[in-house]
Amino acid sequence: MKFSHYLLLTLKGCAMGMADVVPGVSGGTIAFISGIYEELIESIRSVGVEALRLLARGRLTAFWHHINGSFLLAVLLGVAISIFSLARLMTYLLTHHPIEIWAFFFGLIVASALLVARQVGTWNWRTGLSLAAGIAVAWWITVVSPAETPDDWWFVLLSGAVAICAMILPGISGAFILLLMGKYHYIMQAVGDLNIPVILVFVAGAVSGIIAFSHLLSWLLKHWHDCTIAVLMGFMLGSLNKVWPWKQTVESYTDSHGQTMPLVERNILPDTFERLSGSDAHLGEALLLGAAGFLLIYAIELAAKAVLRK
Repeated sequence: MKFSHYLLLTLKGCAMGMADVVPGVSGGTIAFISGIYEELIESIRSVGVEALRLLARGRLTAFWHHINGSFLLAVLLGVAISIFSLARLMTYLLTHHPIEIWAFFFGLIVASALLVARQVGTWNWRTGLSLAAGIAVAWWITVVSPAETPDDWWFVLLSGAVAICAMILPGISGAFILLLMGKYHYIMQAVGDLNIPVILVFVAGAVSGIIAFSHLLSWLLKHWHDCTIAVLMGFMLGSLNKVWPWKQTVESYTDSHGQTMPLVERNILPDTFERLSGSDAHLGEALLLGAAGFLLIYAIELAAKAVLRK
């Protein structure tokens, strides 16, 4: 194929990477919009036993063609470029403009959950129960988990394995999963600082996770489509407890750098936040950015419909 074709694939990968950095926007949705979703799924699923046999026998050319290597390399290169270039920006915004950026995320997730609901073919007691279970589990995680989850290698590995499933599933974001697991800021900081050990462990989890989940999600969506989508929607709605912009620190701890960090937080109203903290709640900016995040998801949906009509 021509160089221009692979350049276009890399640009589409960049768009996916940008989406995966922002909680609420799915890289899988961008893959769907840009017309590479089905090829991406099939290419990932091809990395299996047969591919490993070819690699073990030293048949590198056959292995590369079997996994559609040129396609995967171009797309993943674009994803990596976006993630590494945007990580520092997201870390800066979370540190210096937390209320505004959390409000933006809140709007993104609300709109995403509503769009995911449209993918449920039939709402009945099964899908309703699945939705309730998803909300309950996500809400429980945000309530019982402290603001800081373990930074140990096994949890970073697990975070990568779970979060990567979003890349192959339209409607749910990898950054959203990291947010739910309390590892979003930590991974963004590691990428921005080029913390190679953390990045390598996370990537190892992502590689193993995407291969396993590509088969699992394919089976679940084929046999339990509506219930699976309802659970995912429930996860998104339940996570809103975690991304509420105004919080009061109930318990704190001192990290390894001597900085005081929140350990347990509770959600409060903007006026309560101003009264307790003596700081501006930035309500106007939060409402504006929340609306912007909400509308962004619908703009992406309109773009998807325009692509399908062509």
